[in-house]
Amino acid sequence: MHLFVLVAMGVALAACSKSEGPETAGTAATATAAAAKPVEAVSATVAAMSADQLRESASSALREQRLYAPAGNNAMEYYLALRDKAPSDPAVASALTDLMPYALIATEQSIQREDFTEAQRLYALMEKTDKTAPALPRLKQTIAQQQQAVAARAEQEKVQGEEDAKRKAELEKTRAAQQLASQQAAAKQLADQQAAQQEADRKAAADKEAAAQREAAQRAAAASAPAESAPARPAPSAGGLRAVSTPAPRYPAEAARRQLSGEVRLEITVGTDGSVTAARVVDANPPRVFDREALTAVKRWKFAPLDAPVTTTRTISFRPGT
Repeated sequence: MHLFVLVAMGVALAACSKSEGPETAGTAATATAAAAKPVEAVSATVAAMSADQLRESASSALREQRLYAPAGNNAMEYYLALRDKAPSDPAVASALTDLMPYALIATEQSIQREDFTEAQRLYALMEKTDKTAPALPRLKQTIAQQQQAVAARAEQEKVQGEEDAKRKAELEKTRAAQQLASQQAAAKQLADQQAAQQEADRKAAADKEAAAQREAAQRAAAASAPAESAPARPAPSAGGLRAVSTPAPRYPAEAARRQLSGEVRLEITVGTDGSVTAARVVDANPPRVFDREALTAVKRWKFAPLDAPVTTTRTISFRPGT
């Protein structure tokens, strides 16, 4: 008997060390099935074995450290079946008494792993071994409570999963709407920029074309002005245009700052009263720098009265400091 106890203790320690491996989480469905289906402590196959077969199988199970598992091939089942056949055998009763603590530890570990199927099987082994064992009520209550907790947690996780999925769908919908709005705004901004650039290009091209036409017209007018004005100008009674007052033009401030010089050629028409009735720029160098001041100046010029209007050209020079 002493030898059996030593073997049983060594086997139990090995079994406990094995139980410290990765836990297998139970599910609500497994817990419900374990609670609903009665568990047989001894399988029909083991119960059908002879007493000699059971003794030999129990000894082998102890040597191979199969104290209470796997189901249908462990020392406790073999000894329980043997006790049914030889109830007065003290060695069988002693062996079952020695195995009970290890079955208790294994049951508690199965509950912790939420492996309720295994916990129910081990509980059935213990209950068949000793219905009056003090730990049985506590184990039974713990198994039931843990099964309920697992079922409640599974239901909560299901609800939480549905809520998370709904929230994720809403967030995805919002993100898609925001992306669409952002892309539409960007597309509109790009279209507006392109339209503005096209309008600017069109206007620049139109301005360039108009400037080219004006320059061409000015060159044509300058080339034809002397030939046209000579026959149209009647001989004045005083022998030609005689200036009475020719105020100098104002030198532009910007041109003065840049120390620019230049000249403007103008075509002017003098009326019979000697005032300048019309004036236009024929040529300017540099272009559009002194034009305005030159036109302003010649429109203030005064000549001696004429018998008929006279059209002619004049050139005004601009020099820094003048």
